[in-house]
This record gives sequence, C-alpha cells and structure tokens, in this order.
Amino acid sequence: MIKGDIYVDVAIIGGTGYGAAELIRLLHHHPHANVKKIISQSNSGVKMDEVYPHLDNIVEVEMEDFNAESIAKEVDVVFFATPSNVSKHRIPELIDLGVKVIDLSGDFRLNSRELYKQYYGEDMAADNYVNQAVYGLSEIYRKEISEASLIANPGCYPTSVTLGLMPLIDHKWIKNETLIIDAKTGVSGAGRSLSLNVHYSEMNENLKAYGIGKHKHIPEIEQTLTERLNDDVQVIFTPHIVPMTRGILSTMYIDLKDSKTTDEMIELYKQYYKDAPFVRIRKEGVMPATKEVYGSNYCDIGLYMDERTNKLIVVSVIDNLVKGAAGQAVQNMNIMFGFDDMAGLRQLPTYP
Repeated sequence: MIKGDIYVDVAIIGGTGYGAAELIRLLHHHPHANVKKIISQSNSGVKMDEVYPHLDNIVEVEMEDFNAESIAKEVDVVFFATPSNVSKHRIPELIDLGVKVIDLSGDFRLNSRELYKQYYGEDMAADNYVNQAVYGLSEIYRKEISEASLIANPGCYPTSVTLGLMPLIDHKWIKNETLIIDAKTGVSGAGRSLSLNVHYSEMNENLKAYGIGKHKHIPEIEQTLTERLNDDVQVIFTPHIVPMTRGILSTMYIDLKDSKTTDEMIELYKQYYKDAPFVRIRKEGVMPATKEVYGSNYCDIGLYMDERTNKLIVVSVIDNLVKGAAGQAVQNMNIMFGFDDMAGLRQLPTYP
C-alpha cells in the first residue's frame, strides 16, 4: 500500500497480452510503483516468465485468478489490459471497494449506449460507473485525471489523432466540417492472439486498409473532438495495417477558418504543448517517423500549411503500445498519485 506517499502497489489484469508486458516493462523502472499482482484467468498458477521468457529472472510473479476483495486489500491501483467487453464486468466490484482503476480497453470510453452497442456489439456498463470514468488523454484532462478513481485510457489511434488536433480545436481555428484522417499501425495493435489478418505470409510485404467506416475508434475520436469544440465534429477515418511491429502514423487534412503559415502553426502547437514533456513539435520542413518514438511515450507532431489549398497537414506519430496504451496508462497513474509525469517513462526511443 502507499507508504509515505512513496510507493503504490499495482495489479495488472490480463497478464498475457502485449499491453500487460509493456506495463511490466515500464513499471519495472518506476521509482514509486511495485507490481504486486498479475491476474490471468487462463493462466492462473503460471509464472509470468513462462509466458514471456524475456522476463526470466526479472519478473517471477505467479499469475492468479481474479478476486476483487484480495486485490482491494493488497493494491492501490489496478490496470486492466483486457480485450473489450471484459473490464465492464469486473471494474464495478473494485470501484465499490475503493480501488483506483485504469482501463486500457474501450469499455468506459464512450458516453452513448447506442454507439457502444453499434461498435462494440454488447451493452455498455451501468450508467453510474460510466459516469465516473474520466477520459485519460493525459495532456488534455490533467485536472480531471488527478481527481478520478476510474480512468478510461484512450485508444491508440485516438491518442495520435486527438493530440494532433487539440490545439486547433481549442483555439477554434478549424472549420467545423468533416475531417479526413489517414492512419497506419503496426501489427502489434492487433494483439497477441492468433489471427489470419496478421499471419506472416498475409502481412509481409503488404499494406491494407481495414475497418473503413466501422472502426470502433471512430466514435471515440468524434466524441472527444465534439465535446471539446462544443459543436458536432465528424471524421472520415481510414486505418491501415503495415508490416512493422510497433508504431502509428496519423496524417490529418484540415480546412482552417483563416489563412495561416506553417511557422504560425508550429508556434501555436509549441505554445499549446509547452508544459507537455511527451509531446514534441518538429521544426518547419521536418516530419516525424514512427522509428523516432519507438519504445517511448513520446508523441511527435509535424505540420505543413499548404497555402495553395489552405489546408493544414498534421502528421502525428506514437508507439501504439506505449503512448497509445501502457505508457499513457502509467502517465495517468502518475497524475492520479501526484508523481512526476515522467516517472517510469524516461526511456529514450530505441533507434534504429
């Protein structure tokens, strides 16, 4: 438990997925956190290093079954690294027992029951729990996160997209019309489960669009931008999967209300994110690449103002497993408990 505001004990639920593995990697270097429990219904009794041999002699915690009362007695915060439509059944028990929860799935991100049913295929959690959830976009909702007990960690695509658009939304420089978003992700975004879609012979030397018009991150992006702008925002969102392990690159094409230069846009973004250590704005003429954030919690943004068409092109890159999942979750934990944002997240990008 919390000892003199120095340590928090942590449980990770969904221990065999990539999200859990990343949480363990990041929390291993965290000066104020201790991973005390790893929960996996399918691998109860199995040591973590048997599932992930790279953790041999580092993490030898034995995975166990879910028991809300046992978790509540021993830990301060729980990370859910489970697929969608799982955490909504477990989180209410923990919230009622006074445990703080950070949910990496999509179960508590949406406000609309109709949209949740449409995009996730099941009924949403009870309203009293959904209403408690704070959307955990760390750089934007810091105050709300610091006071919350339940964080809905944003999706990987929405993190890249919304961080790339928020300065325009908040300054109301954007025309309130349909936004065009072209986004590409590595195969780890599909998770660790076997899937024909990411089979080596299907994915190698291949590039394909998927989920056009029906991707579950569409309502999440639109909800966040609409609430922030206080006006309806619609997006055309085309995700692609590319033959790399990690990374997301989102390219957005935006009509502005007034003519601007690239230099003006860069200055706007730099001022907007001046207190955000994980958001880096590129110099004029320089666009970010996924390799430049690989393994890190950074979001790098490049800007180009096409004065001929008066369209702004925004390129935003993140590591989908870090800033798009586990890294942002740890950053949210830091905000919740009053730690430095960068605690456990100071890893430089891995290059090349």
